[in-house]
Formats: sequence, structure tokens, C-alpha cells
Amino acid sequence: MIEISRIDHVGLRVADLDEAASRWSEQFGLRQAGRDEHVARLACDDEPCALELIAGAPAGFDHVAYELAAGCGLEQARAHLEQFGAQVTDDGEGGIETHDADGNSIRLIGHRQPPSLLVPHARPAANPAPGHPRKLGHVNFLTGNLTEQVRFYTEALGMHLTDWLGDGGVWFHVNTDHHVMALIDKGAPHLHHLAFDVIDIGQMRAALDHLGRHGRWLGWGPTRHGVGGNIASYVRILEEECFVELYCDMEQLQAGHRPRRWPDDRFSSNTWGPLPPRSYFRFDQAAIESERESLEMLGIPLGEESK
Repeated sequence: MIEISRIDHVGLRVADLDEAASRWSEQFGLRQAGRDEHVARLACDDEPCALELIAGAPAGFDHVAYELAAGCGLEQARAHLEQFGAQVTDDGEGGIETHDADGNSIRLIGHRQPPSLLVPHARPAANPAPGHPRKLGHVNFLTGNLTEQVRFYTEALGMHLTDWLGDGGVWFHVNTDHHVMALIDKGAPHLHHLAFDVIDIGQMRAALDHLGRHGRWLGWGPTRHGVGGNIASYVRILEEECFVELYCDMEQLQAGHRPRRWPDDRFSSNTWGPLPPRSYFRFDQAAIESERESLEMLGIPLGEESK
């Protein structure tokens, strides 16, 4: 069998490595943990990496990496994936690489001992930025292939179903966090967001003030999700065509959790009020301009996405 313990990092291709490394560090409070000519590794705290920026085109999603549990080695994981029918290659950095049903690159790395067993606030400081995120918590993908994607993540990667939202959304867990990965059926594949954990809504407020001063805006939020329970704000990233979710208060699962099926309604998505605007699930220029100027809120509907 295969067992994943946590999400390790997300890899994004960037047009200008120097610019992107500086931007992500300055705007999101990440520390630069490693750098060479082609890759910059950024971290939230004292973990090796949370975000890997890779010089290349087109800018956007490159891969997501998960760490295996202590009792699951890379060769065991490789054998399990090959038995499932997935193609597996070496990732060039000591791990292995495969692809999900939408073709998204998935990397698996061997288990690493944490830098310390102490709680984070009792360890020596690693990140000089006050109020930095605590960790990379999860990713969310849009898909047009929900059935095969669910099969891949449960059978090939061994993730566990947490919740359904009607028939069009599904959340997966590997530890006590409500989810490490989620899928929303929107007709086509795309990385929707990567998510950083913050301690509380006060830290979120300070982070959003800081991001606003850098010209960033929210595609949706702050919200209080029914599914997952977390308070969440979604920051539009134009350069790499995704969102960053800042979140806190994630539901912690109890032993023996059984998947729930939530009704696909406003309450399940946001117990505080509005559903997301149509632009929230799109990355085309018309959606970005509509969102930037709040045109939907002004009564100007967003048209169909141009192909």
C-alpha cells in the first residue's frame, strides 16, 4: 500500500525567477530557503520548502509534491503506483513522479525527520518575517474528469475521502486536517489555489492589508466555509494564474471519520453569506477585469469564457 503524511510543496513555473522570488517573499512573508540558477525554494518557517519557483514557460502550475509516511518507502510507493497502472519516473531530486488523471504532475518524496519535535513557537526562529504563514496546507484543482480523478487520488495515492459537495466537489485528507487536496468539477483542469495556514483572523487581516498595499485583491472572501469549517480569503495571482488561499480554523477530523455529502448550496460554501462571483472559477482576461473592477457587484454580468 501507499501512505502520504502531508503536502510538501507546490511547484510553479515563473517568467522571471528573480522577480517572482522577491515578489512571493515580500508579499506573502516567505523566506528564501534555497536558490540556484533555475529554481528558488521558499518556505513558511523551518521546513525545507513550501513553494518551488522554476524558471520556465508558460508561467503557471508545474507540480505538487507530497511526503510519504515514515512506514512507506519510495520503492513501495513506486510498486503501488505501477500496480495501479500509473507511469512512474524518477523526479531527478531523489523522489518519484507520476501524473493524475488530468495530467497534473505529482511528486512523492521520502519521509524526512522534522527539524525539531518541539512546537513551532518553541523552536529557534527560522523566518525573520513576523506574522509569516505557519505552513502550506492544501491545494485545490478544477477538473472536467471528476470520476477518474477521485479514483486516482483514493486508489493510486491512498488519500481518504472527507466530504462531497453535491456531486461536483470532493475533499481528501491524509492526516487530521479536513483536507490536503480538493477537486471541483468545472469542465476543464486547472490549479485553482494553493493555501497557506495563518494562526487566526487577526493575522489574516494584517496579511490582507499588506497584500492590498501591493495591489492584490480578493476574488472571494473572507468566507466561513461549511465544508471544512475554515475561514478563508482568496487572493488572485495574475502572474502564475492561480489563487492563494489564506485560511485558519480548519476542521480537525476525529478517528473513524466517515465522508459526508453536503448539499450544494450557499450555506455549505459560505455560512456568512455570498457565494463566489463567477470570475472566481476563471482565469481568462474578461473574468480578471470583471473581478478587478467588481463589475458583477455593479450589475454588469460576466459573459461566457472565450475559447
